Amino acid sequence: MAGGLAALLDDVAALAKLAAASVDDVGAAAGRASAKAAGVVVDDTAVTPRYVAGVTAERELPIVKRIATGSIRNKLFLILPVALLLSQFLPWLLTPILMLGATYLCYEGAEKIWEKVSHRHTPALPATLRGPDAEEQVVRGAIRTDLILSAEIMVIALNEVADEPFVTRTVVLIVVAFLITAVVYGVVALIVKMDDVGLHLSERRSASARWVGLLLVRAMPTVLAFLSTLGVIAMLWVGGHIILVGIDELGWSWLYDQVHHLEEAVGDATGALNEVTAWLVNTLSSALLGLIVGAVVVAAVSVVRRFRRQSGSSAADA
Repeated sequence: MAGGLAALLDDVAALAKLAAASVDDVGAAAGRASAKAAGVVVDDTAVTPRYVAGVTAERELPIVKRIATGSIRNKLFLILPVALLLSQFLPWLLTPILMLGATYLCYEGAEKIWEKVSHRHTPALPATLRGPDAEEQVVRGAIRTDLILSAEIMVIALNEVADEPFVTRTVVLIVVAFLITAVVYGVVALIVKMDDVGLHLSERRSASARWVGLLLVRAMPTVLAFLSTLGVIAMLWVGGHIILVGIDELGWSWLYDQVHHLEEAVGDATGALNEVTAWLVNTLSSALLGLIVGAVVVAAVSVVRRFRRQSGSSAADA
């Protein structure tokens, strides 16, 4: 009896160790996958605050909460099943799909740069001036944009754990979905309320509190502008890097090899800083490739739009 109990305890201990190891593996895989998606997370965090511009202060956090809830639904009920089915039955499609998403990111980044250079950007009216249904429109628009960015995040994460067992892949993607959503919309909530915090501090009796409050209020436009710029850079960098690695995986290795040789050459020339400079070379090369790809797509979209306008005008004249 004692021997049987000891054997049972040994089995329980072994199962506990196996479970702990599995949790460690899932945690490590989720960490790797989340790190790979960091560039898109920066873009998502930079994009979202504009959806609450012009919204009354008491509705900012509820709107962010609604968008975050929609983001979780996007990830768990739309993107996750499709991604898992593809990884299980058509894994070779992951790289082309990832590259298509990366091309869209490059297009978005290049379009924002073109709007800035050509002064064609027209600021949207604040939500408070768009009528009673403005909040619903804001939330729907944000959730649609989130669907694209979330798909990119989840496919990047899946690509990082594509060789793991099916159950591990599922658990990792669920962890990534909740982790990324919490990080993105937690930061967004902090950003959109920072000016309110500053305003509250500026009304305190303490001189130091008033100084900090005024600093926050004055700094927020600069912070939002910086986040917007960072988001554009992140889109070009992430999109370009995915395309660079993707074309190498598809068998067209020349461009990837050239960037790798350039990394090595610059790294050898900078000695102790070789890892940093090699990363900078790869990042700049990826961003440049992203800008080129995005510019080509922007030009193609412009031609198509112009052709449609001309066709519409001809049809109207006829």
